Amino acid sequence: MKKELLIGVLVGLLANSIGLYLATIYFGDGSSFLDVLRSASKEGILGKLISLGAILNLLVFFVFIKKKQDYRARGVLLITIVIAVLTFFFKT
Repeated sequence: MKKELLIGVLVGLLANSIGLYLATIYFGDGSSFLDVLRSASKEGILGKLISLGAILNLLVFFVFIKKKQDYRARGVLLITIVIAVLTFFFKT
């Protein structure tokens, strides 16, 4: 059970990281990943980029639910909530 939850957390982190990378490619102006993150931080929109990255967690969550892997889905949900709280702190 704990192993499945941990797998869900790790997959959620990976999906969010990939989503963040894709968001920086899409919204970046051809700059490198770190440059886009730095400029987003200076402009105060880093939290919004992280939130966009979390959209992939939704897809992963529903895949786990469909496969009846509830503990993995809980792990993805847990990391999504943690990311939402962190995003809230970035915005304030």
